Amino acid sequence: MKQVKIYTTSTCVYCRGAKEYLKEKGIEYEEVNLSEHPDRIQEMIQASGQMGVPVILIDEKIIVGFNRGAIDEALDKN
Repeated sequence: MKQVKIYTTSTCVYCRGAKEYLKEKGIEYEEVNLSEHPDRIQEMIQASGQMGVPVILIDEKIIVGFNRGAIDEALDKN
């Protein structure tokens, strides 16, 4: 099973869309809500080089933004 982590904020509509998409696909994920855990922002920036959300990590693949095609591709790789 793939390791999936998603960095979000409480007000981000793209974050909600990404989480809903993962749920629809039956994918379990760890959510890091940066609104609730601002101490983890640096962790996300270090992993992705980005400050915007969502940032989705699927195993070693980093996806910035809600991109269904990139999510599907990362989930399908063995």
